[in-house]
Order: sequence, then structure tokens, then C-alpha cells
Amino acid sequence: MGMNDLRKSLLQCVLCVVAVIAMAGCQSSDGNSASPSAVKRIQQRGYLLVGTTGDYRPLSYKEPSTGEYWGFCLEVAERVASKLGVEVRYVPTSWPTLTADVLNDSLFDLAIGGITVTEARKEKMAMSDGYLANGKTILCRKEDESKYQSLSDIDKADVRVMVNPGGLNEAFARERLTHCTLIVYQKNEEIPAQIAEGAADIMITEITEAPYYVQTDSRLAAPLLHEPFTRGEIGVLMRRGQDDLMESVNATIGEMKADGSLRQLHEKYGLVYAYGAFG
Repeated sequence: MGMNDLRKSLLQCVLCVVAVIAMAGCQSSDGNSASPSAVKRIQQRGYLLVGTTGDYRPLSYKEPSTGEYWGFCLEVAERVASKLGVEVRYVPTSWPTLTADVLNDSLFDLAIGGITVTEARKEKMAMSDGYLANGKTILCRKEDESKYQSLSDIDKADVRVMVNPGGLNEAFARERLTHCTLIVYQKNEEIPAQIAEGAADIMITEITEAPYYVQTDSRLAAPLLHEPFTRGEIGVLMRRGQDDLMESVNATIGEMKADGSLRQLHEKYGLVYAYGAFG
């Protein structure tokens, strides 16, 4: 082999090694394709795409008349965007399509708005640290609150239980309430009024949502607000492979816990800062 051939052979070997290293670098630790820098992509774009249902007062709500979004979780999203130096643009999603929408890399960067941290979600996607304590509870009419003091009081054939479709509320009701009359109602934000007006007796909801409706509608009560059936936390949901974005989200949540702004948001929206979840 001549000197030129030897040089060519060595160059080819070097290029092969570089290519292998580059391919490895484009894989996350679980084998999923990863962007080299999700944060850089967002900063170059100039805005953070945030998926949210907009049907979950006071965490995420879209005003029908104006199209304006507001809520506790959306203020967290605004803080994340501020840390990245960009603005927020909201993208509608729904509870039945949430997982598919998160996994679709062309829709949004992350999802927020009353999304409970679960092992099932973490098997497919990435979830941030929790920033809001959560748990299943009920709404009922004010005059009926003494009737419903436990799940057994609710799980009866003559009790009409209403839930929104496709989320954890429906899953909880189907698993834990096997004798009640279950009604699946399409629009989550309309269910409290349905309860108040007598279309159903019980709404399965969260300790994050129930206080708002009790405060804004005197016909409603949440008799088990401080004794939730489940306990967990709400977090930010996103596709895997966006490690730097997740680091930024978790850093923002940590800062909000440390500087007191997260507790101030709880107070602003009348939410339960429950069972010492954040110290």
C-alpha cells in the first residue's frame, strides 16, 4: 500500500469514528431521538409553544369571548418562558388527545395545566418536578354536602356522578365507583354548573379545581376537600429527549418554591397548599 493509500485509509477510519460518535450523541439515554438543544431551538424561534386544554379553571382557562388564556399553571409557563428569554404561544389540546399531542413534535414544546404526575405518563414521556399538590375530591350541591362523606356514600346506583372524558377523573370513577350512575360530559368547565342545576349529583374533580367553584358559586360545596381520595402532584409534561428544556423547567419551579412566588400564586388563585408537599 502506498503512502497516499495509507493516508486515505486512515482518513476514512477517522471519519467513521466521528460519524459513530455523532450518531450516539443524537440519542437520549433511553434510545429516543434527542434534539441537540431544545432550548436553543426555542430561543431561535422566539417563543415557547405551550399545549394546554383551557378548560380547567383556575389552572388553565381560555375565555370563550376573547380567546385569552389565564390560570395558575399558565403563570408558571410564563415564568419558564421568561427564564428562556422568549414569549409564550398557547396551543389547544384536550384530555383524550393529550398523550398523542405531546408525542407529536410538530405541535408544542411542553404541556401544562392540571396534568398529574403519574407512572403511566412517565413511561412514555417526561414529567417535571411537581409544583402543585393534587388529589381527587368531589363537588356537590350545598344542601347535599352532609350526604356525601365517603366514597361509599357516592358509590350507589341512585347517585349520578359526572366526569369529563379521557382524563384521570374518568379513570378514577370507572375504577373506584362501580355502582353509581356514571355520566361522561364533554366539557369539563361546564360540569360544576351541571351539578348546581341538578343534572347530576357529584362531580369528580381535584383539590386544585374544587375551591374555585365553591368560591364562585354559592350553590356548590366540596365536603371532602381536605380529605382527598388520592394524593399526588401536578407537573409539566413533554416529549423525552428535551433534557435542557426539562432542566430549565425544573430550575424555574425550584426558584418559584424558594422565592415564595409559588405560594403567592396559591394564595392568588385560592388553591390548597396541601399536606406539606413543598415544605
